[in-house]
Amino acid sequence: MLLDLLFERKTRLKGLRKVLILAVCASAGVMLGFKLKPKEVRPMNFVYVDMPNAREGRLSLLTYNIAGLPELISSAETERASSITSIGELINSFDIVNVQEDFNYNKFLYSRNRHSYRTENMGGVPFGDGLSTLSKYPIQDFERVSWKDCNGSDCLTPKGFSYARIQLAKEVFIDVYNVHATAQDDPDATVARQKNLNQLKNYIRKHSAGQALLIMGDFNAHYAYTLDNIVSFQSELALVDAWVNLKNNGEIPSHKQDFTARAALDLTDDCEGIDKIYYRNNNRIVFEAKDYQVQKHLFQNKAGQDLSDHCAVSLQLGWRMIIPFDQ
Repeated sequence: MLLDLLFERKTRLKGLRKVLILAVCASAGVMLGFKLKPKEVRPMNFVYVDMPNAREGRLSLLTYNIAGLPELISSAETERASSITSIGELINSFDIVNVQEDFNYNKFLYSRNRHSYRTENMGGVPFGDGLSTLSKYPIQDFERVSWKDCNGSDCLTPKGFSYARIQLAKEVFIDVYNVHATAQDDPDATVARQKNLNQLKNYIRKHSAGQALLIMGDFNAHYAYTLDNIVSFQSELALVDAWVNLKNNGEIPSHKQDFTARAALDLTDDCEGIDKIYYRNNNRIVFEAKDYQVQKHLFQNKAGQDLSDHCAVSLQLGWRMIIPFDQ
């Protein structure tokens, strides 16, 4: 969800606030008109870090849309600077974190954060894509890719996905993707989102062929929604959905003709959400999902208010090598 959140089911955005929203959107459109065409994807360069040999380990993962739009146009209930400062501190206990909508408060997100490796922020609206990856393990390569297709106010920023190659041990690397797909369920948005996932799928096939990988982010898509192509995206890339595997008995939800999405903050461990974590093994590394949780209470302030307009989703993921290093 990006600026779309400002217009959907929000009765409190009235009067002056609506004027401010329209002004920001208009200004963003003008500024984006002068933006340069995104650079071509650069080659992936391997940089080895002196790390210990390991044949197995455990990762704590988190994906979180942190609602980092400017205060006056944010759909989150709490004050943004202090809330995002708290988020940056609370995510310290997780090994690899993907956040979305990290726009105008990145300095607050990073101010109390202690991850050794953090991606550089692109800037606020309209220049940033809102995607940041924070890791306790070395990020050996990183690339941002904007969607070729968008819809409505999602076109006001270079929304897309990012790629990171992360080193878990001396000779153990995984590919990690951070995703924020087009929001809304109207026909035009759905078509754009379908194309988003096809673009991401083609990139993964080209750049992560045969690689063990993680994909975490805000997909704005449901298996149950008839027009979404998240089912084919998952199956064609041989991905395992952590929620499906651990909380839904391994069963992909079937399409529902009258499907209505649950509000993001009403998410529980037992229902499908738009914030997803996928993983995939390869012929060297096997993952084993241990514990999937919607982190509802962890990311609330002392008054019990949510720090964002999404719930954070976490996964404990074991990994092990299945062939010797020298093969």
